[in-house]
Amino acid sequence: MHARWLANLLTMGISAFPKRLRQQAFIMRTPFLILWLLCQLSLFAQTPVQDSTKMLPADILEQQKVYHTQKITGSTPVIDGRLDDAAWQKVPWSGDFIQRQPFEGQLPSKATQFKILYDDKFLYVAYVNHDPEPDKVVRRMSRRDGFDGDWVEINIDSYLDKRTAFSFTISASGVKGDELISNNGDNWDASWNPIWYAKTSPDPRGWTAEIKIPFSQLRFADQQEMVWGIQFTRFDFRKNERSVWNFIPQNAGVWVSKFGELRGLSGIRPQKQIELQPYLLAQAETFEREDGNPFATGFDQKLSGGLDGKVAVTSDLILDFTINPDFGQVEADPSVVNLDGYQVFFSERRPFFIESRNIFNYRLTGSDAGGSFDQDLLFYSRRIGGAPHGYPSVGDNEHVDIPLSTSILGAAKFSGKTRKGLSIGIMEAVTARESAEIDHFGERRQEVVEPMSSYFVGRVQQDFDGGNTIIGGMFTATNRQLNGTELDFMTRSAYTGGLDFTHRWNNQRWVFNAKGVFSQIHGSRQAIQNVQRSFEHYFQRPDAQHLEVDTAATSLGGHGGTVTVAKYGGNWKFQTGGTWRSPGLELNDLGFLSGADEINYFLWTGYRVVKPVGIFRRMSFNYNHWSRWDFGGRNLYQGLNANMHYVFMNNWQLGGGLTYNHLDISNKALRGGPALRRPSGFGSWAYFGTGEQQKLQFYFNVNQNWGQEQTIRYERFSPGFVYQPFDALNLSFFPAWSRFQRPIQYVDQVQYKETTRYITGAVDQQTISASIRVNYAITPDLSLQYYGQPFVTQVTYTDFKYITDPLARRHEDRFQAYGEQQLQHDAEKDIFTVREDGSEKEKYEFRNPDFRQVDFRSNLVLRWEYIPGSELYLVWSQGNTSFPDGKGRLLETLVDELFSGTAHNIFLLKCTYRFIK
Repeated sequence: MHARWLANLLTMGISAFPKRLRQQAFIMRTPFLILWLLCQLSLFAQTPVQDSTKMLPADILEQQKVYHTQKITGSTPVIDGRLDDAAWQKVPWSGDFIQRQPFEGQLPSKATQFKILYDDKFLYVAYVNHDPEPDKVVRRMSRRDGFDGDWVEINIDSYLDKRTAFSFTISASGVKGDELISNNGDNWDASWNPIWYAKTSPDPRGWTAEIKIPFSQLRFADQQEMVWGIQFTRFDFRKNERSVWNFIPQNAGVWVSKFGELRGLSGIRPQKQIELQPYLLAQAETFEREDGNPFATGFDQKLSGGLDGKVAVTSDLILDFTINPDFGQVEADPSVVNLDGYQVFFSERRPFFIESRNIFNYRLTGSDAGGSFDQDLLFYSRRIGGAPHGYPSVGDNEHVDIPLSTSILGAAKFSGKTRKGLSIGIMEAVTARESAEIDHFGERRQEVVEPMSSYFVGRVQQDFDGGNTIIGGMFTATNRQLNGTELDFMTRSAYTGGLDFTHRWNNQRWVFNAKGVFSQIHGSRQAIQNVQRSFEHYFQRPDAQHLEVDTAATSLGGHGGTVTVAKYGGNWKFQTGGTWRSPGLELNDLGFLSGADEINYFLWTGYRVVKPVGIFRRMSFNYNHWSRWDFGGRNLYQGLNANMHYVFMNNWQLGGGLTYNHLDISNKALRGGPALRRPSGFGSWAYFGTGEQQKLQFYFNVNQNWGQEQTIRYERFSPGFVYQPFDALNLSFFPAWSRFQRPIQYVDQVQYKETTRYITGAVDQQTISASIRVNYAITPDLSLQYYGQPFVTQVTYTDFKYITDPLARRHEDRFQAYGEQQLQHDAEKDIFTVREDGSEKEKYEFRNPDFRQVDFRSNLVLRWEYIPGSELYLVWSQGNTSFPDGKGRLLETLVDELFSGTAHNIFLLKCTYRFIK
């Protein structure tokens, strides 16, 4: 009955669409079939696999557990994983874990026990992880924070602020993982790498583990008697089962605030941590030699060093600093070609900036519905040490050597949290003045391409009422020394700030959040004009009556903010709110801003089934809605989305969704020209994946988008596999093919008589790429990792036209196509000449926008942590970018260019040593 009713509904829905849409039924059928299949799976789900009477009593599930530890007075345990030290007899075993996934509230299939001891400097934890088949315990190797195989974990809320905690994980293979937990479990930062000690051992009962955590790596108040929050988690890899010591339902919407308690700590004094980590780097480079170019000899080398440090200023606050940091072992960014003009957001990979980044995080929105505005940040650390902004003036017969990045002379962070709930984060970084060197037949000169600059970030947050209310603020400053340079096109100074307020109630299930931000930049008239005319602003848009370029301005200010209300506890969850960016808001000196002059409304609601039902381990259903306006009152976008996700009892995954945008008007499509209406359309996506418990895993993703009136079309297919032939080796290969077609894509703008011609063309972009990884973890401290990404894209333009009525309802009314007699192509110069009325005098030209790009980026890294915190790196990094002429098959082009011999190779040896007091 359910199947017949749903099939009729879908049939009625399809027939109700206009005829021109039904002509695309072969495409549209895909998302509806996906949704039909997903709905059927949920409708035919039967009763839970295990009877609900096996649930533990409510009084056991709701009680807060307490563990009483004792201080060691004699010899301390030797950390070897065997648990045969006499000290462990001082305290009893504790356990009674409760299953959290998949059968929430029931006893786990395998028991877990632990003990906790301490002395003046360390906290000791022992585990017995019972397993009736100890030979089947999964002991997969990985690098630190890999979390593969069986593992057990302790979370410590040493502040007892019920919001933040320190996490220490040990896998059955001996691999360590550590994370900083913040926002009551919303954020888990794996970039934190403290010094601690751990060993595991096989055992007839299953497997055992011992860990030793220095108090210097934790933060806590200086008190005689202390109570800490603690939580334990056990992960059984074979069953994909999680059990916890102090039970917290999956739909509680909280984590740290529901921990159990650790009591018995007495007389511990916070340790004054001092760590120094100098490094020495030897590097050699090979690249393509150019005859006559003194800067392209084909080989270069250097020897350098630097220092990283960490000092505990107080028991709560830490000072981190770095002098001449090196990021040579950092993995390369993936290749991306974006035709729409938006900045590409790259995640931070450099160790100094990713550690403690949760403290400095100030995301303007952070919606559950998602959107381009979710990337906007007050602090985007990739701005520090990036590529120089300037380029020298180079004449004939001159060669130039320009730095690829800006040197960071030094940086420091002061961060922590006091016992009164005040979080503090302060960072200062200084980058060097960079110059390009120009050679003219042996005579050389230098030209500044990046000024010396300083960057400041300050962040504070204060907890009230046990973390239920949080008030915070942030301030950033960028100052550049432009005197004596030809870089007046850059802003001289930029300041941003924000205030944020969060209040939670009803056991923190409901959340109200409000943020307000401002920006103020200063510079020359040219610099401020550049910002006003930049992609993010486009003050010069002819149809924007609320905007005007101020050619005399030497400063620019703006504001933005977000207001949301959300419910996260229970099966039903939702978030709704609005976010805005005024036309003058500018964050891109030290933050990230995708676009200004926007007001966005969003709504997300979801339903979660976290307990097994029928063939499903868990399910989720979501609905999203978006609307957007500019500050002139024009409605720019209306869209909605529905999606479903399923995890089966065998841990396979299936999901998909359908998006419909009813209205899409772009203020940026014509690059400073008038707003352009784009066709309404649909987008669908689906994915499938096998469980991680299998040695050979398969995954498949498909995306299809199409516009009405047979216009825009996008397709992307991405299969892939992960293979674990044995515990130490992991292989993955994820290729992707995509094709993007749009009939109106910006090409150029020219003056014709007394008007501006916005020239567009029909674009066809095809891309092939792949992500290749090989991870060989020889021991928990010695690993070999390879990452490679071949990438090729070909962009072809046809059907050139100019815009006549950009907001016309009908697609054909928005442009005037060039006739065969009006448009000629000069193959030698590769330019197009337009004579609209046949007049030689009134002709104009634009370049041929076709291009092909081939990239290959790879890293091979041997990492050895020879003692805790001290590392040796051997790195081979390779990059190859080319722009081959002509057209051809993408795969053939990729293969030809990958082995053309033009690659840039970097070989480096880096050694660090960590001194600890």
